[in-house]
Amino acid sequence: MQDTKNFLGTEPVGKLLLKLSVPTVIAQLINMLYNIVDRIYIGHIPGDGSLALTGVGVCMPIIMIVSAFAALVSSGGAPRASIYMGKQDNDSAENILGNCFSLQIIFSVILTAILLIWGKDLLLTFGASENTISYAVDYMNIYAFGTLFVQLTLGMNAFITAQGFTTISMVSVLIGAVCNITLDPIFIFALHMGVKGAALATIISQAISTIWVVLFLCSKKTQLHLRKKYMRLIPKVILPCVALGLAAFIMQASESVVSICFNSSLLRYGGDIAVGAMTILTSVMQFAMLPLQGIAQGAQPISSYNYGAKNADRVKKTFRLLLIVCLSYSAILWAAVQLIPRVFVSIFTADTNLIGFTAPMLKIYLGGLFLFGIQIACQMTFTSLGKAVNSIIVAVVRKFVLLIPLIYIMPHMVSDPTTGVYMAEPIADIIAVLFTSALFAVQFKKALAEIQN
Repeated sequence: MQDTKNFLGTEPVGKLLLKLSVPTVIAQLINMLYNIVDRIYIGHIPGDGSLALTGVGVCMPIIMIVSAFAALVSSGGAPRASIYMGKQDNDSAENILGNCFSLQIIFSVILTAILLIWGKDLLLTFGASENTISYAVDYMNIYAFGTLFVQLTLGMNAFITAQGFTTISMVSVLIGAVCNITLDPIFIFALHMGVKGAALATIISQAISTIWVVLFLCSKKTQLHLRKKYMRLIPKVILPCVALGLAAFIMQASESVVSICFNSSLLRYGGDIAVGAMTILTSVMQFAMLPLQGIAQGAQPISSYNYGAKNADRVKKTFRLLLIVCLSYSAILWAAVQLIPRVFVSIFTADTNLIGFTAPMLKIYLGGLFLFGIQIACQMTFTSLGKAVNSIIVAVVRKFVLLIPLIYIMPHMVSDPTTGVYMAEPIADIIAVLFTSALFAVQFKKALAEIQN
């Protein structure tokens, strides 16, 4: 992609962040379509679209857990690979890549077995009702067979991004998204497969993306190569990657736990319509979060490489620019949600009752979005610098210390318990941003001092 392997340490930070972030943002937007296109089509199935949408929504906690295991490996391994590249030690970086590849295959086999054996029990625990369990089981029984492809696509694509090949990583996601968007209407409507067709389209698309990613990492075009000699798991290589990736794992896995808590509380206070609304709210939240994550992923190779090269000034400039861009985006999207909530909701359903219920809840649920750019910028920079403990702390505080307790407290604090459940999200977000900002101000200064000295 570049004439020199050192472009991460030499090109102007602003130009470099734009060059790396645009493809990753596009990739995340495409990935968003990948994740929510099933729900858009399913929500418009004639007759039982709303119940089918709710059933697939109940599957989301499981899908989040599968993605979380991919993040556990890749979010720790990719930054560490970038740091070693900054130290001009590509052999160690390739050793990390090979170890992460093997660990993700092991995780995939275990997760597939669990989903096939206990899938229905998990779905009932996660909020499925008698009306929606059949749709949830139909979707999950097929999706389980694609676990390996989900793991390798998400996990290995992070190593392509970590090298600065963001256009290639964007194409990896684009291939899968185009396949999924094309196959969904064929399987769901033309072949009358319903939610089973949506799941089948997803795993076929992920398989095609996996082939593309693995072939690239074995080609001559990449700087880091997937080599057989590095695929034997070595504790001293893989454990630091897992430790660093714990923050991303906790964030994504906790989304699953939070989703379970939300669904169980909403089913209690508001019934199936409230759970269906939550499916739409989390989809819009994905719309908000994925571009932010794309911007942060574009900054990750710059921060990690220059931290490894002990260039404190470029690390500082990268964070400042990342913060400005993330905060601007989150503020603009917050304003759009507050002004036109029905437009966002109508993307996922044509049911007028569901739209009328969900639109005002969306304004409440995303009430703290305007500050969330700060959270993403700080947390991704912690990860980019290899500060595993700090990343884990901010992830745990936001979800387990704040949000989950508030889900059960807020219904007793307001007149409408269902509204109280949705209010837990913005309250937790605002408090979490304040905490993260204070911790980051101290730890970032300390991290810069370490490499300056």
